[in-house]
Order: sequence, then C-alpha cells, then structure tokens
Amino acid sequence: MPRFSVIVPAYRVQAYLHSCLESVLGQSYADLELIAVDDGSPDRCGAIIEEFAARDPRVRAVHLDRNTGLGPARNAGMEQASGDYLIFLDGDDTLTPHALRAVAERLERTGDPDVLVYDYARLHLDGGIVRNRLAAELGEEGPAPFRLDDRPGLLNLLMVVWNKAYRRAFLEREDLRFPPGCYEDIPFTYPALLAAGSLATLDRVCLHYRQRRLGNILGTPGRQHFDVFAQYDRVFAFLDARPALAHWRGPLFQRMTDHCFTVLSRADRLPPGSHREFLRRARAQHLRRRVPGLRPATWRESARHLVIRSGSPRLWRLLRLTLVASRRTAHLARAAARAARAALLRLHYATQRLLPPRDLALFTAGGGTAAHGGDPGALETAFRVWAPRTRTAWAAPRALAGTVPPDTLHLTPGGLAWWTALARARYLVTDTGFGTPVRTRRGQILLRTADGLPLTRAGLDAARPDVPAVLADADSWDLCLSGDAHTTLVHERGYPGRYTILEFGRPRTDVYQRATPEDVRRARALLGVPHGRTAVLYAPARRPAPAPTLDVEELARRLGEHFVLLTTVPDPGTYPAGRVIDVCATAAPQTALCLAADVLVTDGSPLVADFAALDRPVVAWGPDRAALDAAGGLYPVEVPGPVAADRAALARLLATGACDGPAFAELRAAFRERHCPYDDGRVAERVVRRVVLGERSGLPAVTPPAARRPVPSAVPVVASAPGPAALPAARSTAGYGLAEQR
Repeated sequence: MPRFSVIVPAYRVQAYLHSCLESVLGQSYADLELIAVDDGSPDRCGAIIEEFAARDPRVRAVHLDRNTGLGPARNAGMEQASGDYLIFLDGDDTLTPHALRAVAERLERTGDPDVLVYDYARLHLDGGIVRNRLAAELGEEGPAPFRLDDRPGLLNLLMVVWNKAYRRAFLEREDLRFPPGCYEDIPFTYPALLAAGSLATLDRVCLHYRQRRLGNILGTPGRQHFDVFAQYDRVFAFLDARPALAHWRGPLFQRMTDHCFTVLSRADRLPPGSHREFLRRARAQHLRRRVPGLRPATWRESARHLVIRSGSPRLWRLLRLTLVASRRTAHLARAAARAARAALLRLHYATQRLLPPRDLALFTAGGGTAAHGGDPGALETAFRVWAPRTRTAWAAPRALAGTVPPDTLHLTPGGLAWWTALARARYLVTDTGFGTPVRTRRGQILLRTADGLPLTRAGLDAARPDVPAVLADADSWDLCLSGDAHTTLVHERGYPGRYTILEFGRPRTDVYQRATPEDVRRARALLGVPHGRTAVLYAPARRPAPAPTLDVEELARRLGEHFVLLTTVPDPGTYPAGRVIDVCATAAPQTALCLAADVLVTDGSPLVADFAALDRPVVAWGPDRAALDAAGGLYPVEVPGPVAADRAALARLLATGACDGPAFAELRAAFRERHCPYDDGRVAERVVRRVVLGERSGLPAVTPPAARRPVPSAVPVVASAPGPAALPAARSTAGYGLAEQR
C-alpha cells in the first residue's frame, strides 16, 4: 500500500501532460502510485499515459471508452487507488518539487488527519508565479489537527479538489464521490471539509495552477455552467442528512450566492441569451435555500443578494454598470491624481535646484528599495563618524525604516522630502542609482559604488546592452568607487564616462575586520540559524535568465541535520522549517548574511569578494555557472574554491569539508591579493577623508592581506579530505571563466 495515490484525469491536455506526470514521478518522496485516467481524449493523451506506464511501474493507466467528464474520470481513478491518501491533480497542472515529501511530513506531524489543505500558485502565460492571495488562511500556528469549526476561514479558499490530500479510508466511510457535470468539485470538497473529524494545513505551495488561454472548461461559454445549481443542491442535501452540521447553512448560502453572481457576471461563462434564464433559476434557488436572519457583511454582498433575490435582469445590468462606472471613475481619479502629483514634484525639484546646496548626504541602495547596508550603508556610517557636520539621510521604503540608524534621516523614495534632498544634497551616494535619472548640479557630487566584485558582464559588456541608458547613467557619475584593478577595468570599459575612479576598496567589508564572535552570533540569530549548524549561503548571480537550477531542498537533505541552507532565491511557497531559510524574507543586510554563513555556494555572485575578505570557503555551482557564462558572459576571474560539477559532488565538498582544504586556502589568499588589496577595515574612513574632508595625503596605510584577521565563522568547516586533486567530481576554479587564464 503506497502512501499516496495521485489521480490525474486527462482530456485534451497533450501539450501539458508530460510536465504534469513528470512532476509526480520526479518527486523526492517516491512512495506513491500514479493513476492516469484517459477520459476518452481524442488527442495523444492515451499514448502519453501508456509511455509513462511502460517506463515506470508506479504508473497505472486507465482508459475510458468515452469522454465522461472530470468527475467520473476521477471516480474511475479512485476505484483503482490503494494509497493511504488520495491527491488529485489536473492534467495541465504540476506538483512543485518536494511537494509530496512536505505533505507526508506534515501528515506525520499532525497525526494523519482526514484532510490536509495545502497552498497553490497560479502559473501565468509569461512564466510568472503568483501565490494564492488567501495563503494566510493556511498558517500552521496553533493546535493541529483541528475541526472546521476551529478554522472556518478555510471555507474562503478556492473550493477545488486539487489543493488537498484526502485520507482514503475517510472518503470511503463518507462515501464521497464526484458527480457528473461542471463544478463537480463543489459537492465533494464542501462535504469533505464539513465531515472531516480532523483537518490540518500546510503553509507551502505544492501545486502550480496553470492559467491557460484556451481549453479551460470554466472559461468556455456554454450551458454547462447551469450545473452550478445542481451541485449546490447536492451540498445542501448533504447538510439535510446531517443535522449536526446545520450551523454551516449560513456560510454555504453566502458562498452559493457569491458563486452564482460570479457565474452570471463573468463574460466567459454563460452563452448569449441565457442570462435571464440563469437569473430566474438563481432566484428560485436563493429563495429555497435562504437562511432567516442572515445579514451580508458588506454593501457589495448586499447588492449581490438583492440582484439574485429579485431575479431582475434590469437590476443586474444596473448594478453591473454601476460597478463598472465606479471602477472606471476611481481609476481615472487615481490616474489624474498621480499625474498632478508628478507634475508638482517635478516643479518642486526644479525650484529646489535653484537654491544653494545643503550640507547633506543622501544615500540609497538597490535603487531606493533596499535596507540600510552595502557600500552605501558603510559610507553613511563613516560620514557620521568622520564628517559629523554633514547630515546624512537614507532613502528606503517605509517598511524598511527600522533598518535606518536612529541618527540618520529616513526618506521615502518619491516623497517631497526625497525630491528636496535629491536636488540640494551636497553628496549623493548610491550603488545602483536612485530609481530616476539624476543630473547633478554645481556643488553636488554623485559617488557611485559597486555591488561587490563584478563577475557577470555589465554595462556595454553585457549582451544586448541599452547603450543610451548605460551612457546616461555613467554621465551622471562624478566619482566611482572601485575595490580592485579588475573592477576599475570593468567600469572604464562597461561604463565609459568623465567620472573619476577612486580605487580605495569596498567599504562594506570593513565590518568583517572589526566584527567580533558576538556579532556573528547576533547575525545568525537574526536569520534564525540554529546553534551549532553549519550555515551554507546559496547566492546565485542576479540574472533575468536562465533561472538558477540548484535544488536547495534536495541539497539540504543530502547534507543532513548538521547543516542549514540560507538562500537568496525567493520561493513563492515556503521552505521546510529548520532546513532552508529564505533570507529574502528578512531585511538583513548582505554583511549580516556573510557573517552568519560559514560557506558560500554561488555561480557568479559579487559576494565572492566578501567571503574572500572573511577568508571563508567558496564553492562554485558549475552547471549554473556554465549556463550563466553561455547566456550573458562572465569576466575571466578565478573563484577562490572548487567547482562542483553535479549535486553529489557539491554535497560531498560541503559534507566532508573538502572545500576548505589547504589548496583552496592558497587560492583564497591569492584571490585576496588580487581582488581585496585595500579591504583592511578602514576603506570607508579613507573614502570620507578623501571625498568630504579633501585629504589627499596622510590617509591611513593599508594593512597587507596576509596581516589581516577577520572574524572567524561560527562553525568552521574542517577539511577531512585532501585538496581538489583527490576529488574527481570537483575541480579547481583556476582559469574557469569566459576565457582560460593561467
């Protein structure tokens, strides 16, 4: 008996069925059977199912003589199922990686409830993934399992069958089956939730719901949409047979009314000329099922009830026109307000530029979207220490105001005070711009910093660059801060301009030389890193494409309980607690990530220089690095560590500590000499004394890399294997880049 029976009905989905079935068979949790039902499909669905059945014994093919519809096809799959739990998956949707493992673990933690509800995300035509907006209903806080009375908000979720795992014995006891017709999920999912003796939730995206342009039966106009009445009749018949569930009549009546109004109002549902009939039948059902004393919660709900209860097509058209008019009026009003505000701000900015500059320094990172940190953050701190007469301000969204130091003025990008500062600040400091074109005036200095060590091609060196935009950006710079000779060459070639390059180092690395073990413990606590675990930071380079391929959950399982992965790749769902931490969900600066991490895994992230300054191990993920090089190009820079050619090699390098052997320690030392020559803990001081105080001599001498003592990691990686020569699946990174370099 397998743990899961995954039932996939297929009808006219040959373009998507391969992906669907592969998403099931490729799960890291393999205790399953896949029951694929060919619902008399006229295309190649049946042949595709047979191909999968021939290659994998876990696949059971079911062929129906004729097209019966989604409900009967699922019933046919249920008759063949033998698993503990049933999971339903439509033939054009897919399970997310490790979804079944997450479901299995949650079932075990909650004592095998009757129904487990998990989350989904919509997969749009452009590849965008948008999580369910009601995901908050799936929080795992509080006791579990529970009854629906304890969490009635679950009824607000999309009432579909494919976002739940059902205990097969429970379905058989309640004799739950799918009826024929459209909206067949309604009389299955509502009774399942109402009758379940135990429920649990999983706050994780386990399914991608494909948004198709054509072929979706709910988006095809026709008489099948009248089936909604019979399906809700079945739900209320279920309630009638169970007096103990009578208190759910009100919420279900509200859901029925909203659903009927949605079917009535959507342009892709009812065929032309049928709205009057649909409204007449909706009125009859509304009057038959209404609950005395029930009051709608909002005016919109009241309007919907009024339309359905009246059965008047004229009132429905009037309400629809009213709603459309109100939306359009609100849209036009907002657009006019935005245009007026933008015009006033432009006028204010132009007026402020006529006034003399203020002794103010405006800082920002990430185009005004990032927290206080990076090179601009380190320079802002140094301004307050070495140039206290110059007031400092940091531009960031209100949500990140808590990251701004108390003595620093916080400005919201786009606000009146921000435009004033942009026009009159004597110093403008940024790493990626201010989110709007800036033309400095006489008496202003714009200092541009770099985001770490540039490894991916940038500026005019990038594939298909926007030449006018790159040149306009470079023309706005007065000074450009560089960390090493390589960065200087990248800026001169990729961003040609009349600015002056200051090759002084990277200010954000100062903290690594001054930090204490207590600072490391504080950074790990901020990110939630468990005590005593080796923290592996996975930070791929930013890129539009190709997407990173490293499966962090699989790597975490390979490494075991003594490791935790910190990932900068955002996930629409949630990573498993205690194994993977999505650091994108925190406001922690990059310096805190590096202090907390013991090892860096990357393909071409600028954080390589940070880890070199910390003298901590770096591992290059070869497949993504090669793809990144092929797509956009990498500068020929040696990464101070081994290259993992596959997942097994990567796990072995980390688990054995071989990534920190003597050979790689020498690579890191050579890397620091080339790319971290000035990062001795006093970079920001030198920059402020040179730029603000005007000192050209007498600046602090640079401490040689060999004499520096950065703060050690919390859990040092101990090499238990020789260097890269003894590891055939991994190799040194010497010469690994755009061109071979010896």
